[in-house]
Amino acid sequence: MTKAYAIAYLRDVDVNDQIIEYIERIDETLAPFGGHFLVHGGKLTPAEGTWDGDVIIVEFPSQDAAREWYFSPGYQAILPFRTDNSESIAALVTGVPEGYRAVDKLKTLLPTGR
Repeated sequence: MTKAYAIAYLRDVDVNDQIIEYIERIDETLAPFGGHFLVHGGKLTPAEGTWDGDVIIVEFPSQDAAREWYFSPGYQAILPFRTDNSESIAALVTGVPEGYRAVDKLKTLLPTGR
């Protein structure tokens, strides 16, 4: 089973009571779906472009688990606390299998698979 990730990029966060409650409650929404933080706004060293916010990455055991978490009543109840108090973008993305190499992508990009 390939792991999946919830990735968010947050800027201009208004740290108020709603954001505090969001942070206090998010872990309890992740647990039933096997989700856990890999990155939660740690020190960011820009290598290219302008980065003026925080990166969050949450790992899940599968894309189904990530989707079920995001659309769960528990997470949907607190989601507005983040979206109403920050500029943010978020996505769910499937990871790659163990042993994956960049050249493996050519199989999906080129008609002959090269």
